[in-house]
Amino acid sequence: MAPSDWPEAARFLWQASRGYRLRPWRSPYLRWRIETDSGLHAESIGATEFWGFLWRERRRLLRYLEWTSRMRSGKGLPARPPRTPARR
Repeated sequence: MAPSDWPEAARFLWQASRGYRLRPWRSPYLRWRIETDSGLHAESIGATEFWGFLWRERRRLLRYLEWTSRMRSGKGLPARPPRTPARR
């Protein structure tokens, strides 16, 4: 992850943990994301499971943050196909 991407990554993490910044493992959004990604049940995710998941999946999570940064900046969007003239 390039240093210029860190502000975007920090922004995403700040927004994703809104209301639960001191205890992110209690965030319904982050629990749902972990449940969807790993198969753990959201109700069973505590601090240990949360930090363990982040550590195990750190490379993949960093790639995800890079992708979100590209999407926000518009650099990751596919080129728009050229318009074809309408037939008469």
